Amino acid sequence: MAKIKVTQVRSRINRPMRQKLTLDALGLTRNQKTVEHEATPQVLGMVNKVKHLVSVEKV
Repeated sequence: MAKIKVTQVRSRINRPMRQKLTLDALGLTRNQKTVEHEATPQVLGMVNKVKHLVSVEKV
């Protein structure tokens, strides 16, 4: 399965709790942190919910 790199590029301050929890579930706990995940439908759905806060690139 393909891998993706997800980097938080915008702050989580003043965001709804659901978006904060989604960032936590992705492992993004601070700005400019990068994590690597398998490109499963579940992960891609979470990334889609916070796409305005993160950047994604294929590995």
